[in-house]
Amino acid sequence: MTNLSVNVNKIATLRNARGSDVPSVTQVAIDCERFGAEGITIHPRPDERHITERDVYELKEVVTTEFNIEGYPNDRFMKLIADNLPEQATLVPDPPGVLTSNAGWDTIKNKEFLRDTCDRLRQLGVRSSIFIETDLKMIEGAAEVGVDRIELYTGPYADDYHSNAEKAVLPYVEAAKLADKLNLGINAGHDLNLSNLGFFKRSIPKLQEVSIGHALIADALYFGLEKTIGKYKELLVD
Repeated sequence: MTNLSVNVNKIATLRNARGSDVPSVTQVAIDCERFGAEGITIHPRPDERHITERDVYELKEVVTTEFNIEGYPNDRFMKLIADNLPEQATLVPDPPGVLTSNAGWDTIKNKEFLRDTCDRLRQLGVRSSIFIETDLKMIEGAAEVGVDRIELYTGPYADDYHSNAEKAVLPYVEAAKLADKLNLGINAGHDLNLSNLGFFKRSIPKLQEVSIGHALIADALYFGLEKTIGKYKELLVD
């Protein structure tokens, strides 16, 4: 079965709109785990428009499944990783102020930087993952920098799924085959939802983890959080 990691950024966005602690990010994380999620993902951006630094430390105290912290690996991010030692750090190439992660790493141009960062994470005992597109050269580059896993950016798949699902998923199938051959673990995330997730899972048999936030939280407005997590998990069963 592929693990479901729930991204709780949107819970923090809603909380921040009123400047209080409602809804509680930590309580939602606890409940996500109670309802069956195998992990919690956060992206503590520098502007703290959703997850704050305080959230990172407080979540570390309550998350009992896999804690995945994603972000651009600057000094601030690496300190958060060193202080909290999550099970996984997902590295994204986001410049400051970007709305959402919508591009993968160029593992060739950033080879030394990524290699040094992955080495630091390995020394901390934290699994490394990098956000990446389906370009096979970039995946070969990921193996060369010593990363543990790749997270396939699934935005293009989601965009094209309804027009031609088979064509939309084909680059991901090829990318996953190469990653497996290179002994890279395979994660995925971005715009996966109840409509397109099942087909993606069936097409990528060695998919280890999906990180889903925006769509899952939006679905929870209609179905409730417990039922929504159950619906997503049903799509991830082998």
